[in-house]
Amino acid sequence: MNIDLGLLGAHLREHEVTPETAAEVERAGYGTLWLDASPPADLALVEQLLDATTRLVVGTSVVNVWTADADTVAASYHRIEAKHPGRFLLGIGIGHREVHAEWASPYDTLVSYLYRLAAGGVPADRTVLAALGPRMLRLARDRTAGTIPCMVPVEHTRRARSILGAGKLLLPGHFALTEADAERARAVARSNPPGFALGVTNYANNLRRLGFTDDDLSHAGSDRLIDALVAHGDPATVATRLLAHQDAGADQVGVYPLGEDPIATLLSAAGAVHAVKAG
Repeated sequence: MNIDLGLLGAHLREHEVTPETAAEVERAGYGTLWLDASPPADLALVEQLLDATTRLVVGTSVVNVWTADADTVAASYHRIEAKHPGRFLLGIGIGHREVHAEWASPYDTLVSYLYRLAAGGVPADRTVLAALGPRMLRLARDRTAGTIPCMVPVEHTRRARSILGAGKLLLPGHFALTEADAERARAVARSNPPGFALGVTNYANNLRRLGFTDDDLSHAGSDRLIDALVAHGDPATVATRLLAHQDAGADQVGVYPLGEDPIATLLSAAGAVHAVKAG
């Protein structure tokens, strides 16, 4: 793959990001800006963010197969690639059964979607899957450039690398909050994702596979679970916890910022990570 994603990825939702904030994220040293949730198939915001930056890669985390027509997404990919070659990575996901009434046969649906993208000329090495379980990870390994999982502790990264093998992208996202008071940090986490996302079936099942119990998953997460999903503390501690994914086999660590000012959280995390790597 001829695309430089960088060590750090910044995860932001549509309402949190503008062309100006994309440029700020780029200046902070992020290699990729991931557009979260379910961007529409025309990917117009992706193009705007690329227009406003010079080297930043923009990716989707993720295009939802239930809401974004594959043929339209393929046409959008070609439009963006022609204008900004080597700066766009298409992340694809199956969504959640709690949200989509049409949910059925998630594995087969993803396979069919990938076939339609391929028929539309989207290269396999420019797509990644939001894969959690072993079967989806093997699909990501065999049919795409790799995986972009979220709501995952470091142990998932370690296990995912063993399934993917060498040469496939492993791009986990991890929540981060610069907050030295552990109880305050956990309270913020419980009142946002990850806390209120623990009732989502595919996230909960994945965490159970990793050894967390129903007690851990109840009441918006035990301290043990929240601490595994959220890097919190002073900036150096946050950086060390994020970089643990790299030590476990990640190619890039994606930062999901928590707190009232997500951009400030991203800037703090980037500065601390670069300081740790330099020192």
